[in-house]
Amino acid sequence: MTGPNTIDDSVFRGCMPAIMTPMNAQGKPDFDVMVKHAGDLVSAGMTGVVYCGSMGDWPLIGDQLRREGVERLVGAGIKVVVGTGSQSPLVAAEHAKHAADVGAAGLMIIPRLLSRPTSELAQANHFARVLSAAPSLPSVIYNSPYYGYQTKAGLYQRLRSESPNLVGFKEFGGAASLSYAAEHITSADDGGLLLVGVDTQVYFGFLQCGAQGAITGIGNCLPGPVLRLVQLCRDAVAGDFEARRLAKELDEALKVLSTFDEGPDLTLYYRLLASKTIDPVYARPALGSDQLSASQAQYALDQLELFQSWWESWPGK
Repeated sequence: MTGPNTIDDSVFRGCMPAIMTPMNAQGKPDFDVMVKHAGDLVSAGMTGVVYCGSMGDWPLIGDQLRREGVERLVGAGIKVVVGTGSQSPLVAAEHAKHAADVGAAGLMIIPRLLSRPTSELAQANHFARVLSAAPSLPSVIYNSPYYGYQTKAGLYQRLRSESPNLVGFKEFGGAASLSYAAEHITSADDGGLLLVGVDTQVYFGFLQCGAQGAITGIGNCLPGPVLRLVQLCRDAVAGDFEARRLAKELDEALKVLSTFDEGPDLTLYYRLLASKTIDPVYARPALGSDQLSASQAQYALDQLELFQSWWESWPGK
């Protein structure tokens, strides 16, 4: 199903990394590195990339630079889903319009933040404004307990009936949140897509909740294993018993690295891991004072080495 009308939702039906913005020695975005990395991820099998509001650093980069990053990615022929995170609902809508104007592939709509975030009416107006700013772009609502507001079934269904470009729901919460979304939102005949939005819930989301796509953090650093996990989960849903067993093994092996996706330091962890697996420039944070402790950093590197050693010898890869 492509949504309530004819909007193409295929960009969301695979696996996409929420990519980070690498920073150069002058503290500015290194878009050359980012575009190359994004291209490598797509070549590895990712559907596209999520950018501009992803991985938590968007308040530190600035609206104009974020839009430049979107333009660079689109210009390189990469399918880009643009995150609309902003402290202003008006600027969020401007990000959506810019995404449509430059040829982005879709939107990931962040709820209204800071100003009246717990008002359902304010959130309804916010989502409607962003959706109407880019009516041609397939869009998903990003649901997360970290934003202080969680979109429930009634509002989602009302927005979906009014906005043909709202094609699904990205759930960043845990198992209980995914279960709610599956039971009350996306299992309806016209409920749209459910996307797993946190790395720890890929297995559960596909096998227990009917997820049809995933947005990943650790997939930036380990695209092969994450893509393999998603494929195994799809095969398991189709009835492949061996795939189910292998998916569970891989899910367990990735558990620690995936769990970094759940906490406030996720971007710092994935920058560190990306500096070892992609390009050293990723080690620089967007804000210089943002640092992991020495213990956190060593733990993450030890876990990366442990997983890579396991992966190389795992017969299911």
